[in-house]
Amino acid sequence: MGGACQVDFYILTSADRSAEQLACHLALMAWEQGHRISVLTDSANEAERLDSFMWQFPPERFLPHGTGPESREAPVRIQPRSTGVADDTDVIINLSTSPVDEPQRFSRLLEIVPAEAGQRARSRDKFRRYRELGLSLQTHEIGTP
Repeated sequence: MGGACQVDFYILTSADRSAEQLACHLALMAWEQGHRISVLTDSANEAERLDSFMWQFPPERFLPHGTGPESREAPVRIQPRSTGVADDTDVIINLSTSPVDEPQRFSRLLEIVPAEAGQRARSRDKFRRYRELGLSLQTHEIGTP
């Protein structure tokens, strides 16, 4: 991709909504707008859990997605960050605890900040990292569903 990357931090203000629920909602909105999305997790096990969750959420809709190398054609790809990101990805939803490498490659980067205090510290580190790179940052508080 290339160009300026818009980074949005979605801050969960309540434990009533999970990061996975919000990731599914954001992926659905991005897919409906014609984007190619990669959802990054810390591990293959987390990717598989999110894959199972995405088959059920949202309950009344189908979100075309996949995991692993065979998912390269799916508009929403769930993958551990260690596997790299497909070249045609333009939106990243980062559920991993680390910042995205070379975020400037993408048009949008969506970071979900969990309500749990320990995980918020990691999100603050990611925020600082992206700010150091000169990226445009916005925050959005997300309450209960």
